[in-house]
Amino acid sequence: MDLITIGMLVWILSAPIFLILVFISRSKLRKVRAEKAELEEKVQRTQTEAEEKVKASDKKYSWITSRENEIERLQVSASTLRRDIEELRGSYREKKEVYDRLKEQVALFDERISFAELGVYEPHFDFGDAEAYKTAIKSVRDQQKSMVSAKSATNCPTDWTVDGSKAKGAAMVNRQTRLTLRAFNNECEAAIANARWNNVNAMEKRILNAAKQINAANASMNLNLSEEYIALKLDELHLTHEYREQQKREKDERAERARLEREEKKLQADAAKAEREEQKYQEMLERARQEAGVDESKISDLERALAEAHEKTERAKSMAEMTRSGYVYIISNVGSFGEDVVKIGLTRRLEPDDRVRELGDASVPFTFDTHAMIYSEEAPWLESSLHREFDDRRVNASNMRKEFFQVSLEEVEEAVKRLAPDATFFKDREAQEWHETLSRRKQLLAAQEINGALPDNI
Repeated sequence: MDLITIGMLVWILSAPIFLILVFISRSKLRKVRAEKAELEEKVQRTQTEAEEKVKASDKKYSWITSRENEIERLQVSASTLRRDIEELRGSYREKKEVYDRLKEQVALFDERISFAELGVYEPHFDFGDAEAYKTAIKSVRDQQKSMVSAKSATNCPTDWTVDGSKAKGAAMVNRQTRLTLRAFNNECEAAIANARWNNVNAMEKRILNAAKQINAANASMNLNLSEEYIALKLDELHLTHEYREQQKREKDERAERARLEREEKKLQADAAKAEREEQKYQEMLERARQEAGVDESKISDLERALAEAHEKTERAKSMAEMTRSGYVYIISNVGSFGEDVVKIGLTRRLEPDDRVRELGDASVPFTFDTHAMIYSEEAPWLESSLHREFDDRRVNASNMRKEFFQVSLEEVEEAVKRLAPDATFFKDREAQEWHETLSRRKQLLAAQEINGALPDNI
């Protein structure tokens, strides 16, 4: 065989193998391309996820950065606030010290300020006793009833008709009038019942406001309360309040009369006792003179005792018989009322110091110091004169029987020297119980400080 034939035979035999190799190569190529495409897709997907994560990380980093900046700003603000708080605490402590010093004083004036805002009630009537007020109250109430009966307590100038009927219109007006009077009378009764010394003016305004509001509610019907009827309600309010105050005054006056009667009886008993005492010394002296060998010094002592008893008897009889004689006393109580407060009063007791001891009983924490005890046959005049001297400095400007005055002892002494030149005046304030109390308190505080029992802010 020639070479050509051999070559063709080789080609014919190798062609299938070549084709198989080509097919296998192409299959591998397709597989490689598919894997490559898959890898490229994974790479793309991974790259996309990475970019998203980077973006999320950037966003979180930006948020963290902003929060860090905010925290830093808040820290600066907190530091500033702490400084402000420290300054405020220092200012608070200073203000609190001032507040603590003034708190008690403010509390004392709160009630007075509140009362001053309401105004002081000025009496509208001047009857002599409670019965006269009672009669006047009945008269005012009778006038009110007469006005209601006469249908003059309200005014309604409009001639109303309902469904063309005047009778129905009159019935409507009568019904509204009854409701109006009931509402106004109830408001007035409440105001009168609740009236006190410190709110009478407020109760007067309450009645006037009630009338104004009721008239406004009835404006559509042209119905209003009579001015005369309103004035009678105000008169009833004023009379009722002044009647109650008059009752209080009369009760105090009865108590004072009873006290004076007790003093009068005691004066008579003291005079009788002094007379018996004088009689006893008289009898003892007569027996001593009749007995032989009695020591002259004993007789002299009895004569001196008899003279003193006689003087005491005469003074007791004089005070029992003369209603104007007595003792004017000037006393103070620094522990109970403070400096420069004195009481100027009068007693007709034979032993005037009993009255001072009585005033210093359990109703006050400390006893009184006596600065003057002046006997006078015109004791009421002397007492009134001293009261007039310091009338503008009364502690209680409402009740004249409270005889305390905000005045120094020097001023009182000067007035006493002018009005009663022979009187003895003592300016010293012994105030034994008060000073002993202060001393005990100081000792207690000192002991607590030593033991560390006191807090730092005392």
